[in-house]
Parts: sequence; C-alpha cells; structure tokens
Amino acid sequence: MGRDNSALLVIDVQEKLLPAISGHQKIVWNIERLAKATKILDVPVRVTEQYPKGLGHTVQPLNELLGNAFEKSMFSCRECESMFAELTSAGITNLVLVGIESHICVMQTALDCVTAGFNVFLLADAIGSRSEQDHEVALKRMEASGCFVTTTEATLFEWCESSKTPEFKSISQLVREPFAE
Repeated sequence: MGRDNSALLVIDVQEKLLPAISGHQKIVWNIERLAKATKILDVPVRVTEQYPKGLGHTVQPLNELLGNAFEKSMFSCRECESMFAELTSAGITNLVLVGIESHICVMQTALDCVTAGFNVFLLADAIGSRSEQDHEVALKRMEASGCFVTTTEATLFEWCESSKTPEFKSISQLVREPFAE
C-alpha cells in the first residue's frame, strides 16, 4: 500500500448521517488526519456523498479539507464510474476505504472494488455504523471477501515508508495528535 499506487476513498461522511454513527467523533478525527497526510504525501483522495439533497454534504472540517464530492444514489460507489476511471488511469491499484456505514455503503463499495480488481484496505478505526454489531460483522465479511483490515496509524506509516523521508516529521506529528473527546 504505497503512496504511489494508493488512493483514499472517503464514503458518505455526511451531516445528517454522522450523528447516529457509533464513535463518530473518532471516525472524523481519523479521517481528518488521513486527509492531512494525503496532502503531505501526495496521495489522491476521492469523496462521495449519498443523496446530498436529503442527507447533507460532507461534514466540516472534512468538506473543507477534501473538496468536491461525487454524488451518488447507489449504496456502492460503483456508479461513480468516472472516479474509478481516473484512479485506474493514474495507476492506482490500492483503495483505502473510510466512511459510513460499514455494513451498507462501505461494504458494497468494498465488494465491488475487489471484484473490479483493486486491493481494498479498510481502516477499522475510520469506518462506522449505527450499530457496533453491524460494523463488526461487516468488517468480517469484507475481510473474508478479500479486503485487508488495518488502522489509520498503520496506514500513515505505510504510506510514509521510512523515517528518512522528508515527510516523516509531519506524519509523526499527525500520529501524535491527541484525540479530544
């Protein structure tokens, strides 16, 4: 999962959905750190929003950090064909998935992406559902289907690769950022 062949896909972290998600503050905090890291390490990011007219847009501060979102009505991001075409033509083979809900939009996207030939990495601490049980069952199903489950911190260091890179100090600062509940 190198920075040259990976992209971050932020799925449906929207205003009307987020408050119902178990542990949503920590999910947003982790996605925010990932968004900052993508700028430091030049990792592409794509964002989706499920029916934003009814569910609102990506929450702040993520909206400000991440920029424009692809609008969708399917639960899977599969309908965002131009997004996947861009990533494929840029040589992206690894998709790092974060967002909500684990058992619906994230899972359906993950399964479709595995079928399409991508390596899919799920950041367990940056994905969530309303129910912890739905979240845990979804992670197990996605892992059994060929996805890799990991964490935000592991991903940040994997993208950075070495303490000798010029970006290491900035990535280390992101990792040391305290979570304020």
